Formats: sequence, C-alpha cells, structure tokens
Amino acid sequence: MDFQISVPGAADSAAATATAATYADLYPSASDQPSPRRGRGRPRKPGKLGDGAAVSSRAGENGDCVLAVSHGGANAEPLQLIPPVPPPRWDDVVKVVPSMDAVVKVFCVHTEPNFSLPWQRKRQYSSSSSGFIIAGRRVLTNAHSVEHYTQVKLKKRGSDTKYLATVLAIGNECDIAMLTVNDNEFWEGVSPVEFGLLPALQDAVTVVGYPIGGDTISVTSGVVSRMEILSYVHGSTELLGLQIDAAINSGNSGGPAFNDKGKCVGIAFQSLKHEDVENIGYVIPTPVIMHFITDYEKNGEYTGFPTLGIEWQKMENPDLRKAMGMSADQKGVRIRRIEPTAPEFQLLRQSDIILSFDGIDIANDGTVPFRHGERIGFSYLVSQKYTGDNAAIKVLRNSNILDFNIKLATSRRLIPAHIRGRPPSYYIIAGFVFSAVSVPYLRSEYGKDYEYDAPVKLLDKHLHHMAQSEDEQLVVVSQVLVADINIGYEDIVNTQVLAFNGRLVRNLRNLARMVEGCTQEYLKFDLEYQQIVVLQTKTAKAATLDILTTHCIPSAMSDDLKA
Repeated sequence: MDFQISVPGAADSAAATATAATYADLYPSASDQPSPRRGRGRPRKPGKLGDGAAVSSRAGENGDCVLAVSHGGANAEPLQLIPPVPPPRWDDVVKVVPSMDAVVKVFCVHTEPNFSLPWQRKRQYSSSSSGFIIAGRRVLTNAHSVEHYTQVKLKKRGSDTKYLATVLAIGNECDIAMLTVNDNEFWEGVSPVEFGLLPALQDAVTVVGYPIGGDTISVTSGVVSRMEILSYVHGSTELLGLQIDAAINSGNSGGPAFNDKGKCVGIAFQSLKHEDVENIGYVIPTPVIMHFITDYEKNGEYTGFPTLGIEWQKMENPDLRKAMGMSADQKGVRIRRIEPTAPEFQLLRQSDIILSFDGIDIANDGTVPFRHGERIGFSYLVSQKYTGDNAAIKVLRNSNILDFNIKLATSRRLIPAHIRGRPPSYYIIAGFVFSAVSVPYLRSEYGKDYEYDAPVKLLDKHLHHMAQSEDEQLVVVSQVLVADINIGYEDIVNTQVLAFNGRLVRNLRNLARMVEGCTQEYLKFDLEYQQIVVLQTKTAKAATLDILTTHCIPSAMSDDLKA
C-alpha cells in the first residue's frame, strides 16, 4: 500500500496526524513500507509541505505512533517528533441511549384456543419481544406479545438470568400489557424509564428493543413523520398513534421509543408491510400509555377506552347542512346510527347534529383543533375519557340546540374482537357443534384474510350489525360430527342459528338451555338461508354420548355454560 499525504501548509493538521498514525500502526517504519503498486495511471507524486517539506511516519521508541516532519532546502531542519495523539475514549465514541438498561427482553409461551375444536387447545409455541421497566416495579410491553400466555419470563440487558413474570393487566384495545416480577433481584441496579411529552413532527426518536436478526439489544433511529388517529390492528380500534420512519421489525414489539432527551414517548407496536412503502412504523404515544396506566391504578384492572357509541356522517355539503336546519356559522356531524346498548341511546336520536363535545366545537369533517397547525378526529376527545366518565354534548335537533350530559361506556360488539383470555364456548347435540362467533373464531376458520374469505352473511354482521342487547351473540353451527343420526346434514358449516322450536336464539347459553330443557318430540333449528334441521328429541340426546366418546370430547358443553 502506497502511503503518501499532501498537507496544505507547514503547520500540522489533526486530520493528517490521525491518518498517519493509522498507517504507522500497520507499517512500523518507513523502510518497511511496501513498494508502490503498479497501476495503469501515472504514479502519485510525493506529497508537498510548504517548500519541499516531506512527510513520513515511523514508530517511536515506546511503540507509540509519531509523525516526523522535515523541511528541505539549504537550511534543512532535522526531523521533529510530534507527540502522539491519545486514542479516544470508548465513552466519547459510542452514544449511549439513556435508560437503555431498563429495556428487557420478553419471552412468552403461548397456548392458543382451538376455535375449530373448542374443547381443546393448539400446540404451544414460544415468542420473544421487548419491554421496559417503569415506576412501581412494573414492566410494559404489547398485549399481543403475551396473548394467550402460559408462561412469561423477562431478561435484563447484560444478564443471563430469566425471571418469571406475572401479568397484571392486558389492554387489547390499546395493545398494551403490564407485568411485574416478584424476585427483588430483578429490580436491583435499574432505573425506571421516564415518560416525555407528545413529540412534534420531525422530532427525532430512537426505538430500542430485541428484534429478529440477533440476540442482543438493537437501536434504530428516525423522526416522527405523522400523527393522527390510527387503526390498531390487534385491538381492532382507532386511537391516537405516531408514524415514524425508524425500522420496526418482529421482536421490536413492546420496546420503548425515546426522544433526544432520553424520555420515553411511545411503544413500538406495528409496522406497515406493503410493496409500495418503506420504513413505516407505528408507535403508541404517551397519552394512550398514560390512559392505560391511570385506568389500571384507578380501578385495579383495565376497563378499556370508552366510545360514543354512534356512527356519524360528514356535513361538508352545503345543501345537506341547509336541509338539516344548520345556520351558516354552525358546524358539526350528523348521527347515522346509535348502538342500542350505548347509554346515549335513550338521549340522542338519528339525524341529530353533534355541534361540540365537552365545549370543543366539531368541524363539518369531524375534526377538532389539536395543536398549532394540526387537526385530529374528535374521537380523540372521547378516548381521553375513562369508562363511566360524563361528557357534555351539544346537539342540533329540528333547528333547536340541546345540551346533554352523557355517561360514557365501552362498546359492545355483536362479534367481539377478543375473548379476553377465556376459552371459547361450545355446545354439542347429536353431532351438531354450536359456537359463538368472534374475530378470533373467523381468523381460525378462514385465516388472516378472513375479511375476504369468510361468508358474506357473517362479514355483513361483523362490519355493520349492532348488538341489540348486552348478552346477544351470533350463534352458528360450526360443523357437524358425522353420525347416523345426522345423515344429510353433513355439509352445514358456519351457518347462523336464528331460532329453536320457534323461539329466537339470543346467545349460546340461551340455546343450550332451550335444547336441554326441551320436552317436545322434535328439535327444530331454523338456520340462515332458510335452512331447517329437525331431529327427534330422545334419539338426538341418546346419540350425543356416543358421538362424544368417538371424538374424545370430554363434555357436551363448555364449562361456562354449565354454571
């Protein structure tokens, strides 16, 4: 390697010193340097320093690298040894992220229910994700990181010990879970993470966690690129979220996102995977995190994020506003539907115009002022409340302004997004397996693309129907366990049960009680698509035990239906 340097002037520069020092380590003396490699271009000219000054490097007496400079000419000066530059300290080179020691690796063993065979569970599997320590001897991670958990362990950075953890609360809507460890040794020498304020656009963020690709801690950095109401995939809800351009991969879930002051501003929880996008990750911001923590501290458990329980329509069309009796200075949104189970069902009406929520005016597009130069959906105001809180709502009805004080509650869905850790319910009679439909059930039956592959009737009820009562469920015949008694019914799969012996079916418990207590000669089930199933009562009940034995099913109904 040919080592030559040209320096602008006689005075030494730090860059030249550092470069010469590096190569002097490779070649201890000038005489030991290899001859220049022949190339196709002209040979390099010797470096010049002032008037004929040449630069060479050699090793000092004690092995330290020094730079020798000699000036040519009539009055040539002897070689001068420049003192060696001390190597930089490691702490000066590596920028240590504050509170990095509070980031832990989460190991979880999951045992998911088998919704297709609800009397048993699937084979257990393991996963790893990230979490971080907060005040009060608690650890935060994602809810999907510990979903259907059997065992959870935590390991601190630089430690070889895994500590058993206890799950305190799981918030499926906000995708946050809270853990703790009983072993005092786990909490020694670690300072909890401090939370910072909601960041602004273009603020720098650093995501710390344990993603795939290695076993040690990983750090990625980016900026806040967007802030709005986002769809939380795990919770099937819409809450405030941050979009960042830092890489968030599998295993990063539950890891903290720090600002440039070392304060936690969010939790990494999902990313957008699409062929047309790059580096789009999402972070749960501090307002959502603090809502989860405060909710747990107030109630001793997680109660959820309240909703207004309505579907609304924008009022941007001037003719629509005029037809609804709105004046030129009035803005708001029109109520399309109200959930029958919501507290406001008795107060609000269809076609009411919501003008304001807690004194904050709502625009015709459904947004409210957020920060300087920003607007956000008014559902953000609702999500800041807690279950059971009251809210002041101003509505326009028949050109009259009315004020209501509404008590907020969580939403009651006909097809729930989660079963909250409980085993699935089922009931079996004469080989007919009856189940209650939920989103995990649809995902188990039709895969992650269930919204495209499930029957249209079920999807329509999932997307558009509202529960008419607190205990209403969508009950289906999930499958028919083939036996002599049910010949001709084998092809019935995932078809809704509407009525039994002329009585409407409200839920699975209601159906089980009616069938078990039936004294009529026949069992008649009215199904979707105008199908009917008729079985002789005594024969059907007698055949059930043999069918259970054949398929190794321990009971004809789940434990929750026996109570």
